[in-house]
Amino acid sequence: MLLALCGLAFAATGAVAADAKATDAKATTPAEVKTHHVAIQVDQNDPAVMNLALNNAANIMEYYKGKGEDVQIEVVAYGPGLAMFRDDSSPVKDRLREMAEFAFPSQVKFSACNNTKEGMEKREGHAIAIVPQASLVPSGAVRLMELQEQGWTYLKP
Repeated sequence: MLLALCGLAFAATGAVAADAKATDAKATTPAEVKTHHVAIQVDQNDPAVMNLALNNAANIMEYYKGKGEDVQIEVVAYGPGLAMFRDDSSPVKDRLREMAEFAFPSQVKFSACNNTKEGMEKREGHAIAIVPQASLVPSGAVRLMELQEQGWTYLKP
């Protein structure tokens, strides 16, 4: 009987030890990688502002890459800032291509306001091509609102 009780005590001690090891394993398992989100607004036809927005994006990507964390960045251009994404005249066209190619593991997205594009086309009397790295959104202002409603951080350089 005493031997049986000792066996139970040993079994219980072994179970406690196994539970402790499982708890320790959970505590030392790397936490899920956090993903950060930032929306960057460009609403000025000013190469300095466009470059500042891209510098901000590059610095944010580099910072979180160094921490082993992911970041999703969306640069939203509307109004005069749409010049940033015009294929015929963007002063930062080469930088957009480079950022899109080298962003991994982060993600960078470029969103161009279709309302602005249509207004420019009407005023200029011809179609306007957008750089291949950018995609059209119905409204740049609405896109920024939606991203903020989803918890994205907002940045205006």
